Amino acid sequence: MRRYRNLGLFLALAAIWGTAFVAISAGLEHFPPVLFAALRYDIAGILMLAYAAYAVDDWYPRGRAEWGLVAVGATLLIAAYHVFLFIGQQNTTAAAAAIVVSLSPVLTTGFARVLVPSDALSPLGVGGLLIGLVGVGVIARPDPSNLLAADVVATLLVFCAAAAFALGSVLTRRAETSLPIETMEAWSMLGGAVLMHGVSLALREPLEPTAWVHPEALGALGYLAVVASALGFLLYFDLLERLGAVEINMVSYVAPIFAALVGWLYLGEVIDATTAVGFGLIAVGFVLVKREALRDAFGRVGWRRSSD
Repeated sequence: MRRYRNLGLFLALAAIWGTAFVAISAGLEHFPPVLFAALRYDIAGILMLAYAAYAVDDWYPRGRAEWGLVAVGATLLIAAYHVFLFIGQQNTTAAAAAIVVSLSPVLTTGFARVLVPSDALSPLGVGGLLIGLVGVGVIARPDPSNLLAADVVATLLVFCAAAAFALGSVLTRRAETSLPIETMEAWSMLGGAVLMHGVSLALREPLEPTAWVHPEALGALGYLAVVASALGFLLYFDLLERLGAVEINMVSYVAPIFAALVGWLYLGEVIDATTAVGFGLIAVGFVLVKREALRDAFGRVGWRRSSD
């Protein structure tokens, strides 16, 4: 029974995070991109802080090391990731954005190896990283005569979002603190929201509250803040404990399927063959980089199934 529950939660998380890209595309019709991301985490941060206060004893960071961890999370995992993603997704499809973001686990391994030189990637792992990057290039399809085309720049911005998230993941994992992950996420969300409000003001994004009360705008904001952020991260925490980091990374490769399906149904977006090839290359890169961890992880899955 347990394996079916884990599978159900895994698919639920993939569906939630995949359809979040569709909600972003829908909401961008009504909100300026950075302000939209900031408002999302105003709400999500408050919800997560309330949960942290309920679920853990240390719901408030203490000391320089813990606040430093929150600062990294706020800057890279929340602010940089979402600024690049929301601006980039103005000129790309929800599914294409989800596919490029799925490169994050590969980039995470690359950053980890760079920051820990003694644990370098094998030649096969380097090849996997390069194949994943080629996959992003296939999706971007840059025209040498027009490298600044809107869709190319959009894909590169989404890639920057994936890179920011990957770097932030490595730096937060290396931090030596006992701060609960729920607390780190809550304060990072709130800090990231503040940073994004500052970026929005610096970009002089227009303030048009009358556009924000459109039913689609409110639905997209509510879905992203409550379902994709607050509920999504709670599911992530639960599955991380049950499955482990390698298996939960596979969510990144199932989410684009939901993004493509719902994007087609709701937004009329179509995935072309080139984008599908790019996704395949990124997935191959992930398998090559994580091949040993995947072998161990699926070996444990087989043991758990036989013992149920």
